Formats: sequence, C-alpha cells, structure tokens
Amino acid sequence: MQEKGNLRDKAELLQRALGFFAKEPMTFMEVCGTHTVAIYRSGLRSLLPKNISLVSGPGCPVCVTDQGEVDAAIKLAEKKGLVFATYGDMMRVPGTKGSLRNLRTQGADVRVVRSCDEALDLALKNPTKEVVFLGVGFETTAPSTAAIILEAEEKKVRNFSVLCFHKLVPPALRLLAESRELKVDGFLLPGHVTVVIGVKPYEFLPRDFNISCTIAGFEPLDIMEGLVELARQVHDKDPKVSLLYARAVRPEGNTRAKKFIRRVFDEADARWRGLGKIKNSGLRLKPEFACFDAITRFDLDIKEVPLPSGCKCGEVLMGKLRPEECPLFSIRCTPDDPVGPCMVSSEGNCAACYKYSYKVMR
Repeated sequence: MQEKGNLRDKAELLQRALGFFAKEPMTFMEVCGTHTVAIYRSGLRSLLPKNISLVSGPGCPVCVTDQGEVDAAIKLAEKKGLVFATYGDMMRVPGTKGSLRNLRTQGADVRVVRSCDEALDLALKNPTKEVVFLGVGFETTAPSTAAIILEAEEKKVRNFSVLCFHKLVPPALRLLAESRELKVDGFLLPGHVTVVIGVKPYEFLPRDFNISCTIAGFEPLDIMEGLVELARQVHDKDPKVSLLYARAVRPEGNTRAKKFIRRVFDEADARWRGLGKIKNSGLRLKPEFACFDAITRFDLDIKEVPLPSGCKCGEVLMGKLRPEECPLFSIRCTPDDPVGPCMVSSEGNCAACYKYSYKVMR
C-alpha cells in the first residue's frame, strides 16, 4: 500500500511540474511504438495540462514498412519451392492484393518465426529449398539480422537470403523536424533504438532545429518524467538531448551491435509509409554479401504503390491525424479486419487507440 501511495505522490508531483512549465502551448511527439502503447494503456493523456499536446510518430516498424515493400514480400512468397519466414505482425499487413496470411491459406510456405535464428535453422533443415527471411525493424533488430548473415556466410548456407527492409530512425526525425506542416517542440525519443545507437545521433535536433529531446523508459512515470523534462527545456529555452533512461542506455550505445550493422550493411535511401523516400534511412546489404540479398537474388522490383483507398496511416504516422480521425477507423478498419498496418501491429497507433481508448469511450 505504501508503494502505491509513493507512486501516486510522484505522479501528482510530475503533474504539478508539467503545469508549472507548460505556460504556453507545447506539442511533443513520442517516436516509439512501446511508448505509444504505454501512453494509451495508462490513459496518460488525461493527466496532461491543456497546454500540452502529445502526438504519436513513426515509431512502429511494421507500420512504416512501405506498401511497395509489402507487395514485393507477398510476390516473393508466392514462388514455388520457397520458404518465406517472417515475424508474426507482418503476416496480417494488407498488401495491394491480400496478405502473407492469405497467401499461406492458399498453400504458400509462409512461416512465422520468433527470431532470425529460426529462419536460418529452416534453411539448414531444408537444403533443397530457398529460405527467405523478411528483415524489418529499426536499429533494434538490424544487429540480429546482420549477425545471422555473418553466421550464414561462415556456415556456407547458400539457400538462405534476407529481404531487407530495415530502417534508421534519425533520418526520419530530420524529415519531421524539417516539416512545415508539423510543428513539434520536443521528441520523446525511442528507448530501444537508443540502447543500440546511443545519444549522439540525435544531437542535430536541438542544434539545428531548436527541438528539445529526451530519452525515457517505458513505465507511465518514466514517460511523465520525460515529458516534464521536455516542458522544462521548452520553458527555459534550453533544447538538448537528456538521457533519463540510464538504467538501460549508455551514451555511446551498444558498440558491438553497431559494429555488426556497419560490417554487413550500407545506408541507402528507403521509402517509409506516409513519409515517402528518405535519404540514407534504410539498410542494404554490402556488395560482398549480395548472395544473401533477396532483392538481388530474385531480381525484385520494389515499386511505388499508393496506400489503400481511404487509409490515413500515413497521416497518423506523421502525427497529422489521431487514429480516430481516420474515416475508416473502427468502421472499415478494425483489428479483426485491418485496412492499414497501424491497426495490425501490437505497437500500431491505431491498434493501441482502438484497444485502450476507443473501446472505453464507446
């Protein structure tokens, strides 16, 4: 009981601190799917002063996967004699024609794996079949993909390749900071990504754009503390990158994980759902690993494809719309029958809103 009382007292102190600093309207954006879910689940927005607006950004790796990339994955998975391995959330993301889950019901060999190690095991156990692993995610999952490619090279596994759609967060933040349509005073930066890349990659935000930044944990009080720090920076005109998640993040990041990324990947332009093509925001296998690159190996053409009619995932990912402002939300687009990926992923903004906010409001 005493612990609950202490938590309640701390929450009230943080609320008062927010009220003290928020003398003028401030807009903050969280850029992490785990933060988004925690904010909706805890009802944190209801505790914020009226001057603080909290919007969600492109923090869900499944959601930002471009429509053309989804279509390319489905097209490749259709090939006979090929085993297509993917994380579970990608199974239900709608392509222009169906999804990977639909494809599996039609007989395609599409399998859900919990890690890229399982995908490599599939290749070792099925030497007569081509096995392709769908690599999605930010800097958080890229080191694992890099490590498995190095392992495949070491073991001379020649029937294994990766369809690489990994993306890098800082270039997307630069695009958001440069946007004339979106005015953000501060970013609640992604904790898991920062565990890997460290603090330095974000320093351009306060330096070049006068945008406040903080790195916080994922408990509601962690997030509240992060918002207080953002409000303080704006109030004091003291933009910087503050690290409030020292229990998990080192300022230099995870040097070993970054070494894996540099060893296997080059930076490349990439398309993000809703954000368009962003320079050097994606990862592509280095030429020396071309034999493990599914795009090269199967001569895939990643086309520019429009979003489904009426879907506003792009605007939601940019923080321009809240999920419930999409005309399809809860009507044509639900977790059971999604139109866009933001309603599919467990970290999707629309899915979190539907589960923790919209259903309560009804």
